[in-house]
Amino acid sequence: EKQITNSNMLTMMLETEAGTGNYEEITQSEWPQDGYVFNESLSRCENGGTLSWDDDAKKVVMKSNSSDKCYVYFDIKIGPTFAEYIINTVYTEDGENGLYYHDVIGTYTNASEEAGDNSYRYSGANPNNYVCFGSDAVTCPNDNLYRIIGLFDDDKDGTYNIKLIKNTSLGYFAWNSGNDNTWNATIKPDIYTTLNESYYNALSSEWQSLINENQIWQVGGMNWTVSNTAKQYYGIEVGKDQIGFEETMAIGLMYVSDYGYAASPENWQTALYSYNNVTIKNNNWLYLGDFDWTISRSLNFTGDAFIVNYTGYTYINDVDDNYAIRPVFYLKANATLMNGMGTSSDPYHITN
Repeated sequence: EKQITNSNMLTMMLETEAGTGNYEEITQSEWPQDGYVFNESLSRCENGGTLSWDDDAKKVVMKSNSSDKCYVYFDIKIGPTFAEYIINTVYTEDGENGLYYHDVIGTYTNASEEAGDNSYRYSGANPNNYVCFGSDAVTCPNDNLYRIIGLFDDDKDGTYNIKLIKNTSLGYFAWNSGNDNTWNATIKPDIYTTLNESYYNALSSEWQSLINENQIWQVGGMNWTVSNTAKQYYGIEVGKDQIGFEETMAIGLMYVSDYGYAASPENWQTALYSYNNVTIKNNNWLYLGDFDWTISRSLNFTGDAFIVNYTGYTYINDVDDNYAIRPVFYLKANATLMNGMGTSSDPYHITN
């Protein structure tokens, strides 16, 4: 019950970098609080005293019947992963913050048109889904702005990966300059090389380490129709009706269904061929206003792949045409939020 202070009888240790287990001795008159957490397993006393953290008083409590020399350890507090933050903080209910949980049991208009994959997807005109990637600058350069397509648990293990797309075009490239939409086990289109070699290798190792380089992409392709909605395209591209040809790679492009679900839910029953409607395209944050390649090749027209037309609708074009590409990739599950609000002026900043 007595409080006797002798600074020579106390050694305080702070972790130098989160998760490393490396500590350095510090001298200060107050217990560290913001950004740190008491490490009960490492903290100890030489003469039998016990140490605990009083969270109400925000101080360390030592219990002993005699004088003792104690070592108190504090770890850098590791917050929730980026995906956990989005799911537990940003998502509150369908439609809030432009985020929808695709479980097909919502009560809003066209909830029955959800993908049904238990993903979280951003929809609408301009949700706060901006991420600064490839730069640590406080003010994110425009070329480093990316946006969150959604959060996906592809292997159904309860762990979500965040899927990002570059906010602006990387440039104009042919989907495959050989005028052939081939994508098989031995032959890959030019777009694969552009994204997984030229673009990926230009990133520093720090940023490459945040990308899931072993992501599985469905590249079997599909037939083009004038009537398919986002849900119908989803079923063919990555859902139960997919052809099943896969490619493991770090960088891809958006799916046609990604574009379809980025529109406001009121439009999910509309065929993507009719997405050139002014209201629809103005309420679809993925609309670039340019010819924009997707990852899906056409099966009923050899030499074609799917694009988003500059007027907003989806169609197919010759694979040797040079159109805009926007790199798409999945963050590793351990990607952690550092700061930011998700707006274009204050995007999320992340680390691993």
